[in-house]
Amino acid sequence: MEYKSKDSAAVQEQPVWLQSYIHSPEKQNKLYRRTLMIVVLSQIFGGAGLAAGITVGALLARNMLGTDGFAGVPTALFTLGSAGAALLVGRLSQRFGRRLGLAAGFLAGGLGAIGVVLAAVTDNLILLFASLLIYGSGTATNLQARYAGTDLAASAKRATAVSIAMVSTTLGAVAGPNLVGIMGEFAMSIGVPALAGPFILAAAAYTLAGLVIFFLLRPDPLIVAKAVGEEQKACSSAEAGQLATDRRGVVVGATIMILTQLVMVAIMTMTPVHMGHHGHHLNEVGLVIGIHVGAMYLPSLVTGLLVDKAGRTAMAVASGVTLLAAGLLAAFAPADSLFLLIAALALLGLGWNFGLISGTTLIVDATLPSDRAKVQGTVDVLVALSGATGGVLSGIIAAYSSYAALSLLGGLLSLLLVPVVIWARRHPS
Repeated sequence: MEYKSKDSAAVQEQPVWLQSYIHSPEKQNKLYRRTLMIVVLSQIFGGAGLAAGITVGALLARNMLGTDGFAGVPTALFTLGSAGAALLVGRLSQRFGRRLGLAAGFLAGGLGAIGVVLAAVTDNLILLFASLLIYGSGTATNLQARYAGTDLAASAKRATAVSIAMVSTTLGAVAGPNLVGIMGEFAMSIGVPALAGPFILAAAAYTLAGLVIFFLLRPDPLIVAKAVGEEQKACSSAEAGQLATDRRGVVVGATIMILTQLVMVAIMTMTPVHMGHHGHHLNEVGLVIGIHVGAMYLPSLVTGLLVDKAGRTAMAVASGVTLLAAGLLAAFAPADSLFLLIAALALLGLGWNFGLISGTTLIVDATLPSDRAKVQGTVDVLVALSGATGGVLSGIIAAYSSYAALSLLGGLLSLLLVPVVIWARRHPS
């Protein structure tokens, strides 16, 4: 249900239960805390669904295709599916509320995982690729869920709300890969190829995440936030606060997230290849990437507090500087130095974390509940596509120059964040 009325008479026509939230900051705060708890639970399941499938996606494709040449297809399909789903989930959330939008996205991801399992059993490549595309819906929804906790958050708590959702994703993301062996054995026991086992876990995890959102996310925080916004519009201009979307703020927040995603994915994608070329063992590659992923998510609670206290623009600048340090260290570190590669990838994850949380918070600050979900979905499409671009370009750049050149270019590109935020501060809306 949408609430488009602009006068107090229309506000009074809203349901009694909704009016009780509009006129009670205490009830709004209580719903905000409840929403965060539900988002955390759904993100734990969602993180497991995301990580379990991605861990073996390339291996499954290689086995079914019989060649390494197209092993990267699953990642490409995840990304494309994620981009399309981000737009659809955003539009659904805008029209019907977070509950239906997020539930639909998670359930679609679960359906895609089931399709992957069926494709593995029947050795059907067309079904595999179609299912992987749909499976990307879970990835997009996992990312979109971080916004749900901010709908009723006070301005001073928005970054913290985003960070709580991101930390909870880590719990599932760590558990998922660790269950790959167990799920492989389970799959074989029921006549399913071992590599499809993690997708059985993904199907269950995404489905549970969708059911948690569908049954527990009531009242819908976005619908309540819209109603509160309509009440503010009906007030005098002195009391109404922000009355229009700050397009400059949206552009700045989106630019921060797009640049950090591009740089992070580009350097991260080629790091395992670079290590393999210089004699590092698979367990060393896993250690470096594992620490990188940990640095992407685990600092979130501290980052959220810093973004709320120190400011959005300060942390966006910190993101650019941290990514520059990561690029320089990766470029000039001796290829046989495991310690320096760990440090470089940890900084890369931390810089991404700074950029995603500060950029996300700027988007929330700049939008009204009446169009927030739609704008957020559109921005996440661009973020997903920037990640795909970074992944594709990284291989080309490294092949025609070197990993050092790629890392240096990525670090220098991240410095664009500094003039972007300076421009925004000098020319506020």
